[in-house]
Amino acid sequence: MEVILAKSAGFCFGVQRAVDVVNKQIEEGVSPLYTYGPIIHNEEVVKDFESHGVQVMEEDSNEDYEPGTVIIRSHGVTKAVEEDLKAAGHNVIDATCPFVKKIHRAVDEHSKNGEYIVIIGNPDHPEVRGIVGWINGDKYTVISGEQSAKDFSVNSHDTICIVSQTTFNHNKFQELVEIIKQKGYHIIVLNTICDATNKRQVEAFDIASQVDAMLVIGSKNSSNTQKLYEICKTRCNNTYYIQTADDFQPSDLSSIESVGITAGASTPNNIIEEVQKKCQK
Repeated sequence: MEVILAKSAGFCFGVQRAVDVVNKQIEEGVSPLYTYGPIIHNEEVVKDFESHGVQVMEEDSNEDYEPGTVIIRSHGVTKAVEEDLKAAGHNVIDATCPFVKKIHRAVDEHSKNGEYIVIIGNPDHPEVRGIVGWINGDKYTVISGEQSAKDFSVNSHDTICIVSQTTFNHNKFQELVEIIKQKGYHIIVLNTICDATNKRQVEAFDIASQVDAMLVIGSKNSSNTQKLYEICKTRCNNTYYIQTADDFQPSDLSSIESVGITAGASTPNNIIEEVQKKCQK
């Protein structure tokens, strides 16, 4: 069987940076040590950190924990959460992805200028909730799909600043922006989808177009992995969403001559290697 592994599969820069921050604190023996929410969207990584004494702090409950060191997750948090953590006596280390922090600064600045903020993304995702928390005032809307873009309406005199969740589908982002443009508003578009996400999506599309089956590796709560699965599914009917090598058997691919493998930005290399080896066997 031919196995094609995406070159971009696995940890992105922001995720690797966040994981390195936690590992450094573990090595230095910092205790108590918390992450605000899961540091990244990967259950295996979170379990490993928990085995080394790292506690996952439940959102909006910082006062229930003994003062210690809290590492802000890679997805970022609201300005209020940062302030509350410090007020509760915690030492705060910010491991927010730099690309997400860039969005925080952008919406902070543009909303201070009186502009209406449109965030294209999943309103329930922690990254988007964090971005909302850096907007000054209540002039904002989160748009997740075509219908919400069509329904969008604001004062025609408002300048609209459009940003995106970093892991949003690049093509869908452009489609939704075009719908808003057609309404005749004065808009400023900041394409805040990170380069690594776009590269990963393009590569996954290309590989899925040339193989008999596609394996997409990542946690079920990973937004960028979900997007990869959706993209691959459009090109390859035999696309499987798995979390580890245990989620499939070699017999599942018995009649397959070629298989492609990609993985979300929060998937560790060791899991990718295990899947690859299992396919080769």
